[in-house]
Amino acid sequence: MFKFMTVEEVANYLRVTEKTIYRLLKQGKIPATKVGNQWRFDTNSIDEWLQRNSVPMKVKRLCLDDKDNPFTI
Repeated sequence: MFKFMTVEEVANYLRVTEKTIYRLLKQGKIPATKVGNQWRFDTNSIDEWLQRNSVPMKVKRLCLDDKDNPFTI
């Protein structure tokens, strides 16, 4: 089942401004459907879009050697 969000709801969901959502729409970068003159966003499509566009984080690990001198890898 599809659950749709408005521009305001998707902006809150992504924690950005509505202006940012409209900019992404104009650039064709965010999945949406226009119903009449209003945009609607499928929750599942937004979640998939976030996964596809996420940037992997570099992880630093703190290691201790035999002398308890910390160093990172």
